[in-house]
Amino acid sequence: MQHATLKHKDWFHPDGFPIAVERRDPQEPFGLHSHEFTEIVIITAGRGVHVTGKETYPLNAGDAFVIGGSRQHDYHSMERLCLVNILFQPKKLNLRTFDLRTLPGYHALFTLEPAWRRRHQFNGRLRLTPSELSMAMGFVDQLEEELVTRSSGFKFMATASFLQIVGYLSRCYARAKNSDSRALLRIGAAISHLETNHQEAIDLDQLARIAHMSNRNFIRSFHAAMGSSPIAYVIQLRVNRGASLLRRTESSVTEIAFQVGFADSNYFARQFRKLLGVTPSQYRRQHARLS
Repeated sequence: MQHATLKHKDWFHPDGFPIAVERRDPQEPFGLHSHEFTEIVIITAGRGVHVTGKETYPLNAGDAFVIGGSRQHDYHSMERLCLVNILFQPKKLNLRTFDLRTLPGYHALFTLEPAWRRRHQFNGRLRLTPSELSMAMGFVDQLEEELVTRSSGFKFMATASFLQIVGYLSRCYARAKNSDSRALLRIGAAISHLETNHQEAIDLDQLARIAHMSNRNFIRSFHAAMGSSPIAYVIQLRVNRGASLLRRTESSVTEIAFQVGFADSNYFARQFRKLLGVTPSQYRRQHARLS
């Protein structure tokens, strides 16, 4: 079956700002499609069926989920289905802001649920209560107001509103009661533990206990969701943290290697070059010239 791919240029403002809001009151027939961006979908009223590939899932008011760019989807059997799409370009947004990625609900909602949707039959989606839906839509209204008026400073304010939405939905997910959501949250908790303690020795037994899984099942599930092993994921975290310290501090490469969790500065340098294409010293010089 043919499908359309929605392009950045057709759905975002010409100024290139990477966040947009599209309301569908109601959602009209659209056809199977994917996008060059990611979207948060919040069902505000009515009901319908969500189609992703060969799978179909019922939708009701309060449902919230994330659709990655390459994921084909559509809406069928719509009965006054109303929704809001919050479109964003992940590569242009820093979703490592402060401690966002220490929230298990963030990993569950934005990474695990989309990756495992077929496995858990969409039962891991976020289901907002009426009061939570009202609160979330208040943040959406603020975001949309900034995007419409585009007053001085709107990029900062719109980004702040977007992050409020992401953070609030992540917290709501953490309160989920159904078993599929709780299972995703346990793995999200293991990922959050890595984000918070990446400088410490990796203890796969501890991570598996946090996720309530056997070691083998945890490693397999982690790789399926994150695209890498837990060890490779931690190395990436350490290198990213090291890059940040190289930009912001005058600490030596050896000092930074130990700070971010490497016991050997040469190993740090090898992994840094493997992932970022330059040595730590070259990276620091490049960014010194840019500052």
